[in-house]
Amino acid sequence: MKPKMILMMGGQGVGKGTHARRLIARYGYGYIETGAILRSLPPESPVAQIMARGELVPDNELFGVIDDAIKNTSGDIILDGFPRTLPQAGWLIKNYADRFDIRVIYMNVPEEIMLARIEKRIREGGGRADDADSAIVRRRLDSFWRITMPAIEWLRTAPGVNFADVDVTDENPDINFERISAALN
Repeated sequence: MKPKMILMMGGQGVGKGTHARRLIARYGYGYIETGAILRSLPPESPVAQIMARGELVPDNELFGVIDDAIKNTSGDIILDGFPRTLPQAGWLIKNYADRFDIRVIYMNVPEEIMLARIEKRIREGGGRADDADSAIVRRRLDSFWRITMPAIEWLRTAPGVNFADVDVTDENPDINFERISAALN
């Protein structure tokens, strides 16, 4: 039986990281948080400067980082923040579908709820630096709809991928988490 590779996908503020951490606590999955890996880079690095502008990191920069992270994580794993583009999704399926049971959890939330959740995490002191600038938040959301959504739609019907479109709009995160857990079974 192949180990699971769970792709946590959705726009900013949908709770990918929050629910990934809960899945890890419940099921013991390995965790690859692409954003955290990239944010840990020195601020003067080219990748950090790209992210500071609210832009997506180029694929050629990411493939090596993701490949190394996957090789250094055993058992079932959660990928948070990757893939974000159609070429990244294709690369992942091409390179890992034979070794992993790939499951996509698309955390489906309307944009107005994404914005409200980003504002809430800023108010509660948990926001990231790129959450504080409304122009950067807008660019990130525009990138999600323009660049990431086509990857999600492709993964919806990609061979060898188990795709779950999960409504996580409830204000109660426990309800959203149970919906995500149910989609993995």
